[in-house]
Amino acid sequence: MGERIFVKFQSLFQTVTGSNMDVSKRIEEYLAGPDELRQAIAGMSAADIDAAPVPGKWSTRQVICHIADFEPVYADRMKWIIAEENPLIPGGDHNLFAERLAYGDRDIEEEIQLITAVRLQAARILKTLCPEQFQRTGIHTHDGKVTVADLLDRITNHIPHHIRLIREKREALKG
Repeated sequence: MGERIFVKFQSLFQTVTGSNMDVSKRIEEYLAGPDELRQAIAGMSAADIDAAPVPGKWSTRQVICHIADFEPVYADRMKWIIAEENPLIPGGDHNLFAERLAYGDRDIEEEIQLITAVRLQAARILKTLCPEQFQRTGIHTHDGKVTVADLLDRITNHIPHHIRLIREKREALKG
């Protein structure tokens, strides 16, 4: 029993402090996102990409544009926290982005290239950090105190979250 508690504590400690192995793995997951997104839309026609078969949910094109819009936002947030002392980090309304930033006219390939480029650049920076730097903080206008590690987790999970929604759309298009 004591050994199990120690292993749990050790795992929690590594999560909180961001051990090199955990950080390296997370960065690799972050870098894998664009390829996973490409795989999720492989074989979809232009009509499929623009269809909104699930009531109240965005089309696949809108989803990809949303991801592309928030990639640089998250990269900038992480950079601000790395470079500045406890900076104020602005929030953003994803619905206003979708409404005002020409989602219906944007090119899917350009969007995925942007996502890829932003992640490659941010990952190069993140790989230079020591574990303690992942605990640097900023103040998000909606969420309060956030760390570099928090933001990396959120943006790493962003594409898988939306891939699940894309799969839901693909299933709805079949039936």
